[in-house]
Amino acid sequence: MTEGHEKLVKTSIYLEEEILEALDDFARKYSEETGQKWSRGAVVRLALSEFFARQGIIL
Repeated sequence: MTEGHEKLVKTSIYLEEEILEALDDFARKYSEETGQKWSRGAVVRLALSEFFARQGIIL
């Protein structure tokens, strides 16, 4: 495992279709802006990191 990467654990969650569409839209947008491939999972991890940071929890 390279430095800076954490082990990911596969999990399942149930989301509304509108949320999945929004995740795809953001993944596409971030991919265009950064030139790197973004997935739904990456967008979820980013959103959760921001949520926890706002709660004062740094992961």
